[in-house]
Amino acid sequence: MSEYLPAFLTTDGLLIGTIVPFLFVLTIVVFVHEMGHYLVGRWCGIGVKAFSIGFGPELLGFNDRRGTRWKLCAIPLGGYVKFVGDMSVTSKPESGEDDNLSAAERKVAFHTQPVWKRAATVFAGPLFNFLLTIAVFTVLFSAYGRYVMEPTVAEVRAASPAANAGIQPGDRFVSVDGQQVETFSDVQRIVSGRGGDPLTFVMMRDGKEVTVTATPEMMEQKDALGNSVKVAVIGVVNNEELGQPRLISYSPGGAFVQAVSETGHIIERTGQFLKRFVVGREDKCQLGGPVKIADMAGKAAQLGFVWLVQLVALLSVGIGFLNLLPIPPLDGGHLAFYAVEAVIRRPVSERAMEAVYRVGMILVLAFMGFVFWNDLFGC
Repeated sequence: MSEYLPAFLTTDGLLIGTIVPFLFVLTIVVFVHEMGHYLVGRWCGIGVKAFSIGFGPELLGFNDRRGTRWKLCAIPLGGYVKFVGDMSVTSKPESGEDDNLSAAERKVAFHTQPVWKRAATVFAGPLFNFLLTIAVFTVLFSAYGRYVMEPTVAEVRAASPAANAGIQPGDRFVSVDGQQVETFSDVQRIVSGRGGDPLTFVMMRDGKEVTVTATPEMMEQKDALGNSVKVAVIGVVNNEELGQPRLISYSPGGAFVQAVSETGHIIERTGQFLKRFVVGREDKCQLGGPVKIADMAGKAAQLGFVWLVQLVALLSVGIGFLNLLPIPPLDGGHLAFYAVEAVIRRPVSERAMEAVYRVGMILVLAFMGFVFWNDLFGC
């Protein structure tokens, strides 16, 4: 037995090398998400019964002076905030439970609040995820700046989409698909998620603008963590001579602006990926669940703490985006019902909500099963 301990306990082992980084990343993302719900709920005057990191049996916890139970539970794959009167998946008291609430409890119960307070409380979870990503990027840009290269072409791969479109060495990208570009990474960002889509490229050549059309093709590459990923490329390469790499330093304000922009790009790319995935135009192996996240956390930890923090930022914005999808029981599903309620000026019937929630739950469970299958067998 003892001969297995080094492999389990060393920094390259399962516990310290993978499980600990995974729990670090996931706990921060979940804590920030739930703290968004909690803080805005408290600000709206809603009572909170419990704040939990994880599900299942409680491992440790305490009650604060307001009566909220703060606890850490055994299954670390999520968390929740339980508001007063919030007893079912539809955020309403279950049959008979409403009668058990005292007058004071009814005053601060979730379901008795105006629709805007309920919506703000629900939206706050994903919002705090986005703010976490912005905060991380702001710190990183302030501390390390950002390396950029000019959007120029040093080489064109033979028989590539770029070559077929007539792009030549020495050309400079002006815009891609109508979006102005300033750096070579801007070009990569736009192209990488558009495999199979004809894109219009405006190139500067000998002082004149030339417009060409190229269709990016999918290519398997290794990302910074060593994972195999499929990205769209057109087959051009930059180099130091033409790219003139330089480091951009940011003031705190400038870092914040750049962080907001970077977060916006990630949200846009995530939405683009999901739309293409639904119609079968993205590789299913790009989606993974807890096992894949744990593997990425372990690899990031080996590269250093900064890489691990970057993974926190990327996972946080992903969790925030997914939670805004209008599918019950996700936050976006609640928000969709509140939007309907605001329009018709009355709550959606309990029967209709429960029917939609059943369908939504099936979809969520199917998605979870899909990513678990990818983790363990599919990819």
